Amino acid sequence: MARIICIDYGGKRTGIAVTDPFKIIATPLETIATKDFISFLKKYFVSEEVELLLIGYPLNLDDTATHGTPLVEAAIKQLQKEFPNLPVKKVDERYSSKLASRAMVEMRMKKKDRQKKENTDLIAATMMLQEYLQNN
Repeated sequence: MARIICIDYGGKRTGIAVTDPFKIIATPLETIATKDFISFLKKYFVSEEVELLLIGYPLNLDDTATHGTPLVEAAIKQLQKEFPNLPVKKVDERYSSKLASRAMVEMRMKKKDRQKKENTDLIAATMMLQEYLQNN
């Protein structure tokens, strides 16, 4: 059974989360340097079947583009070029970092670990993926 991957794309780091094969639970996969995310996905696809890529799409509260929106649009084009047979779907990422920070506090994660940006990216991707699973 194929999995779903969710990408929290950023200028420096990219958080990646994945579902189990039954698409019930979202699990953090890895935070990688953004420059390496296509090669990471290529390697991952060798061992795992993926049916859908989700990518966090940054918008302001009034639905206007943020400073990160052009970066994500470029990443979507790159994903479509590299993996033409794999659908790419945008998911709303408003508040994802704030919710991830709050979740880390609630999980009683040490302050030192909460301050690591890669943990925020990873948890944000996982939360976006879990929300997608719950709503679909």
